[in-house]
Amino acid sequence: MALTHNIADIRTNYTKQALTEDSVAKDPVQQFKAWLEEAIQSEVDEPTALVLSTVSAAGKPSARVVLLKGFNEQGFKFYTNYQSRKGQELAENPYASLTFFWPALERQVRVEGKVEKASPEDSDVYFHSRPKGSQIGAWASPQSQVIDKREVLEQREKQYTEQFSHVDQVPRPQHWGGYVLVPHYIEFWQGRPSRLHDRIAFELETNDWKIKRLAP
Repeated sequence: MALTHNIADIRTNYTKQALTEDSVAKDPVQQFKAWLEEAIQSEVDEPTALVLSTVSAAGKPSARVVLLKGFNEQGFKFYTNYQSRKGQELAENPYASLTFFWPALERQVRVEGKVEKASPEDSDVYFHSRPKGSQIGAWASPQSQVIDKREVLEQREKQYTEQFSHVDQVPRPQHWGGYVLVPHYIEFWQGRPSRLHDRIAFELETNDWKIKRLAP
C-alpha cells in the first residue's frame, strides 16, 4: 500500500530559538528544569513523556514511552512493573537512556546513565498517590506477558477490585515500583535553520560537569 506523501520530502526548518554556551545553565539538571517548565507552561502535549531505551544481556535494544515522575540532582525517576520487559532488561543491564522531544519548542533532551531501584518507601508514597483504578491496574496487568485476549485483563481487574473493595489502602505489589536513572551524560538539542542545530552536551568527569558543543 502506497503512502499519499513521499516521506523523504517531509521536513521542518527550525527557526524559533538558539542555544549557546553563554545562555545554557552551568548545571544540566537546572537547564533541564528550565526547559521542562517552559514545555509545561507552553501546554505541549505530554511534556513529561520520554522514550526509555534499554539493552538486554544479549545486546538487543528496545524502547518505549514512559512518564517522568520526578527529578533532582540525584537522578530522573519513573515507575513500572519490575517484571516487565524493561524491568528484566534493567536487571540484566542497568544502563539506559531517556529521550525527551518537545516539537512545539523544537527541542530534544537526551539523558544517559545507570539505573537504580527507588527505595520501597518512595515507591509506596507514589503508588498510594495514584488513583485507585491505577493501583488496581498494577495488580491486574501481568505486564509484557502474552495473554489470550483482553477479557483476561478485565477478569483480573474485576478480581482485584473485589479483593480490595473493603480495604482503605490498596497495598503496593512487590513487583511494582520506581527506578532512578543517575545521569552521567545530558545533551540539549535546539533546532536551528538549515539543519545546523545547536547541541550542548554535559558529561560528568570526576564529579564535575564538562560542557561541550557538538556538531549537529
